[in-house]
Formats: sequence, C-alpha cells, structure tokens
Amino acid sequence: MTAATLHGSHVASGGAVRGIGPRRWFEPGRSAAYLALAVLSLIWLTPFLWAVNTSFKSETDASALPVSVLPAEGYTTGAYARIFETGDVPLWAFNSAVVSIAVTLLTLIVSTLAAYAFSRLEFPGRRVLYALTIASIMVPTQIFIVPLFDQMLALKLVDTYWGIILPQLIHPVMIFVLKRFFDEIPMELEDAALVDGASRFRIFLQIVLPQSRPIIAAVAIFVFIGAWNNFLWPFIVTNDPNLMTLPVGLQAVTPGYGVVFALRMAQAVLAALPLVIVFLFFQRQIIRSISTTGIAGS
Repeated sequence: MTAATLHGSHVASGGAVRGIGPRRWFEPGRSAAYLALAVLSLIWLTPFLWAVNTSFKSETDASALPVSVLPAEGYTTGAYARIFETGDVPLWAFNSAVVSIAVTLLTLIVSTLAAYAFSRLEFPGRRVLYALTIASIMVPTQIFIVPLFDQMLALKLVDTYWGIILPQLIHPVMIFVLKRFFDEIPMELEDAALVDGASRFRIFLQIVLPQSRPIIAAVAIFVFIGAWNNFLWPFIVTNDPNLMTLPVGLQAVTPGYGVVFALRMAQAVLAALPLVIVFLFFQRQIIRSISTTGIAGS
C-alpha cells in the first residue's frame, strides 16, 4: 500500500495527519478577534451614524433637550432641501473634484521626484535640503497663509483654480515616506540598468515607480482626502461662488445667527459622502496599498 493510500484512508477514517487536522468551525481566538473588531467598528461608526440621524431631524428635534435618538416630529429632509435651494452643491462638488485630483497628481509628481533625488542622487547641499524638508514638517501651515495669499495676489491667481491648487502641492511628510520606501529598493536593480546604458530618469520611470505602487497609492489616497477636506486655504483664496470647493460652499449657506444642528450635520454628511463612495468602490485597493506600505517590491 502506498503512502498516498495510507494518507487517504487515515483521513477518511476520521484521523488527523500531523500538521493537518480536521477543520474547526469555531476558533475562540479568531472569534474573539472578530468580535473585538466589530465592537471597535461600531464605536468608530457611531459619530457618523449620529450625524446622519441628526441631519434628517428638524431643527427643533435636533436642538431639543434631553437628546433623543428618534425625533418626536419624525424624520425630514428639510436640512438637505435648504442646502440645495440656497447653494450650488453639484458645482461645488465638481470644483472639489477638479482641485483634489489636480493636487493629487501634481503632488505625486513633485514628491516622487524629490524623494528619489534625496534617496539616490548625490549633489551639493543634499543633506541640508533634506534636513530642512524634515524640519518643515514641524512648522504649522497656518503660518504661511498671509505670505501665500500675498504671493497669489501678486501673481493674479486669486479666484482661480491654480490659486487653490499650487500652494497645496508641497507635502514634506509624503516626501519623507516616499524617500524611506525608495531606500529599501535594492540598488542592484538600478546598477544593472546603469550598466545597460539606461538614464536615471528611465530607471525612475521603469524600475522605481513600478516597484513603488503600494506606497504611491497610499500617498495618493492621503493627499486626495486632505485636498478634498481642505477648508482654510480655499476659503481665503476664493471669493467667487462659482470657484468655491464643497467645504467652503457648504459653509456659505449657514446662517449667521442661531444654532442649526441639523443643517450642520447635513453639511458634514454631504462633504463626507463622496469620500465614502470612493472608499466603497476602491476599498480593496485602498486596504492593500495601506497594508503593504513599507514593504519594498511588494
């Protein structure tokens, strides 16, 4: 009798081969982990669900004390209707999409080139420039608001797409993250390409970037979310309602008096809804890019 026959008869008789046991339908450790993740997910979702619930209440129910989950007057879409009646939400969403996509693409170009230069090239002042780049992470961006506005005013870029986009292109954190990832890519790949006569730019495009897809995807996600949610700079540099981004435009329809909880929550839901939709469509790619960040060549 062969070993394969003995293995088959042993498993068929209910025995367990060393290293291969019968499938366990209940594993306490895994079940506890899933339960903990479910509880944490519910805790994380509670503020968002509360915002959605409040956005469908009337202002009377939203501001009533004591706070209740179910509204006394029933649910209503009055807050959303008010936003769409007093503002141009589709145009503001389009502006946000244009700005966010442009900021993401241009930031990837600038950050990947800078990170590769810091990682692979030797040039005068490289260490000083990299140290200044890292140090700039600790500088609050609000400090640059006035100089940036003066610069945009001098360049006549106020109330333009470029005036919103250009000041958002420099992300020292992303340069640092990309540079650390490029450091882990084996130099042997580039040395072989250099021996074959490839230029540095060709090596960057055909070897480094394909090896860096996970980190590039992660950087793109974070930059896009930051650009979409950015309120301060678009609020300062735009006065034209036709150029307002979604966060700025939604604030423009808020009355200057009184507390409007339902309206505020409706604004928050509308601002977050596109990001939720993007995540639902690309959740597998997003999770994969974040989970593999830092693993060179993955």
